[in-house]
Amino acid sequence: MSELSSRVVEDPDLAGARAGDDDAFARLVEPLRRELHAHCYRMLGSVHDADDALQDALLRAWRGLARFEGRSSLRSWLYTVTTRTCLDLAESRGKRALPIDLGPSSERAVLDNAPLNDVAWLGPYPDTGLRDVAAGPDARYEQREAVELAFVAACQHLPGNQRAALLLFDVLGFSAAEIADTMATSTASVNSALQRARKIVAEKVPARTQQRTLREIDDSRVREIVTGYAGALERGDADTLVALLTEDVTWSMPPLRHWYRGIEAVRDFAVEIPLTRCPSWRHRVTSANGQPAVACYLGGSADAPHLAWSINVLTLRDERIAEVTSFVGAEHFGAFGLPDSL
Repeated sequence: MSELSSRVVEDPDLAGARAGDDDAFARLVEPLRRELHAHCYRMLGSVHDADDALQDALLRAWRGLARFEGRSSLRSWLYTVTTRTCLDLAESRGKRALPIDLGPSSERAVLDNAPLNDVAWLGPYPDTGLRDVAAGPDARYEQREAVELAFVAACQHLPGNQRAALLLFDVLGFSAAEIADTMATSTASVNSALQRARKIVAEKVPARTQQRTLREIDDSRVREIVTGYAGALERGDADTLVALLTEDVTWSMPPLRHWYRGIEAVRDFAVEIPLTRCPSWRHRVTSANGQPAVACYLGGSADAPHLAWSINVLTLRDERIAEVTSFVGAEHFGAFGLPDSL
């Protein structure tokens, strides 16, 4: 028996879990729960799907613990179980989308922009507490880079096997041989899937990640941008809002179909709808997908209750806002630990 196997078998919590102690199993998986949940989100593009997948994966692991022989680490084995669970769920629920995937942008504000409830929409990820995890030397992405909106959205364009191979290799640093074992395929198939996946992702993800951009902008300037955006919404101040945007800015609002590209179209939308037709805004600053974000609450008047409306994830470039992705829906707020109203 290898030294690693000896250490695993001697783990009292593992021994207890094998004997049916669910508390021991909970202690085993707790240190890995957060990173496994982030992996589920990258695979599935939805916090709610990630919740379901992780719950199902841990139940499968609990029931199949007798099959864990200690030839790999418990972490590697749990990633195998979790990845297979995500692949099953992705097959049944389909790929997640953003409005930009469905059609061209609108040049003028669309007042009857009704939600599309038959589309599986990408959702925001509450990254508070997301920690860096040990990854192999071949990992290309930091943990926060790998939950950025552009990256997760790009992954949704990949078939499940390519998505899994890319995330396991480039994000988590697993070897091609380990991934082949996880996916019950050959190393050659994994390498082929990686090559195709990287080509597609490279076409859709900016060369400069948000993590690199944020490191190059002073923290105080980032706060100015975020609070300036939120304050302009609350005051109905179009000039201040537009001054914070890049010329090619985009604004989308899943689950609403219509989206806007360019300063003129975005200004027209902002003036016609959130700055004029929405009576009163309040906000809370938060963080989502490794990016600055603003939770917006809408009220019927300044002194009325303000109800959870949207999580606005901001993508920055050159100290300006290049993308606003407003995830509309009170259902997003609970995962961020935010109240339903202010």
